[in-house]
Amino acid sequence: MDKLYTAEQKTKKMNNKIIKLFLRISISFGFLSAVADRFGLCREEISTWGNWENFLNFTKLINPWFPESVIPAIATIATGAEIVFAVFLLLGFKTELFAKLSGVLLLLFALSMTFSIGLKSAFDYSVFVASAGAFALSLMKEKYIELDTLIFKSKN
Repeated sequence: MDKLYTAEQKTKKMNNKIIKLFLRISISFGFLSAVADRFGLCREEISTWGNWENFLNFTKLINPWFPESVIPAIATIATGAEIVFAVFLLLGFKTELFAKLSGVLLLLFALSMTFSIGLKSAFDYSVFVASAGAFALSLMKEKYIELDTLIFKSKN
């Protein structure tokens, strides 16, 4: 027998689902936009890096404690993680896990920015906010338009 909900409870439940979907989409598009920029897919006037070489220079700038020889590996790993995390969040595959991993990646980015070029830049680019949003997403258990509902039995 279906659980009976009041109109207020149904509205709250739907609002939570919409918020979860919004977080998944916005975090994913944030990652994919950054990746597109570093691969030169964005117009120059709206680009931050514009190409891989400029992104490597930025990676070096915010990671001064690493030897220059490992900067390409760091940039490649971060880019690969952003692509994988974005796709899995969009699909809703293991959402809680990839939301937590996204939160960690974004927090590492924010801390790297903070300790290398200053706290203001991390706030200006809203990296702490994005990280907090990813961690908040990881706490939202109810499934909504997620691949997980097709693969795993929903516990809701």
